[in-house]
Amino acid sequence: METETLALAQEIDFSMWALFARATFTVKLVMLLLLAASVWSWAIIIQKHILYRWARREASVFDQAFWSGEPLDTLFDQIGADPEGNAQKVFAAGMTEWRRSHRDNGALIPGAQARIDRSMDVAINKEAEDLQRGLPVLATVGSTAPFIGLFGTVWGIMHAFVQIAEQQNTNLAVVAPGIAEALLATGLGLIAAIPAVIFYNKLSADSDRIVAGYESFADEFATILSRQLDS
Repeated sequence: METETLALAQEIDFSMWALFARATFTVKLVMLLLLAASVWSWAIIIQKHILYRWARREASVFDQAFWSGEPLDTLFDQIGADPEGNAQKVFAAGMTEWRRSHRDNGALIPGAQARIDRSMDVAINKEAEDLQRGLPVLATVGSTAPFIGLFGTVWGIMHAFVQIAEQQNTNLAVVAPGIAEALLATGLGLIAAIPAVIFYNKLSADSDRIVAGYESFADEFATILSRQLDS
């Protein structure tokens, strides 16, 4: 009897596609949802990796230009009031407010330093929002995917027990397919969640470092402008 049961179990197709095809509609829906979440997460991970790499390179190039000794007005005229680079936008925000703070006779409007600081802070906040856009999706997938997969597993096991009761047969050939289909949902949930959590933490740290670089530059730039204001 055990030999016949094992022979029947060996004939069952346990491939990923076969397990998906035999699953109930609810479990299939859960699996498709987890696969979509995984693809979405990887798309965000790749896009952010490219974006952060470009942002670091752009900040490095602009930092060299800023400290090259070239007059700030000349540098501002070269990049314009609406540049493409993130670090350049912070610089442009400060320089734009600096020029607006001068009257026609060359005198400074009172409160120029505070306005310049606020302008650069606003620019930094906008760049931070762009850098961090999409990261909450990774956090959501990382925290919810295991539970969604667990729901699919519970539903699949419940369905397997119903089949066992209907057939009144508890041999391996009846039990194994239903349990395997149910556990596949948990596996897909972990596959979606683990990379999402890992890269959320990494990308969040990378984003914080880039934004900290912008804030450090803004402080240095504000110090330079402060000396000119005092003089």
